[in-house]
Amino acid sequence: MPKQKTHSGAKKRFKVTGTGKVLHERAGKRHLLERKESKLTRRLTGTTELAKGDSKTVKKLLGL
Repeated sequence: MPKQKTHSGAKKRFKVTGTGKVLHERAGKRHLLERKESKLTRRLTGTTELAKGDSKTVKKLLGL
């Protein structure tokens, strides 16, 4: 049986920590920032942990 290829899109969007948690960037901070309040844009900075159910799917796409 052939090896499973890593999903290129998932590879660029997610990062797996040493303990196995999946990190992702928050959505909504790419464009139309002038009309969004500063409070919101500050809240959207940084990475957060992905939900447990979603992380299972992402790990499968990453070939883990």
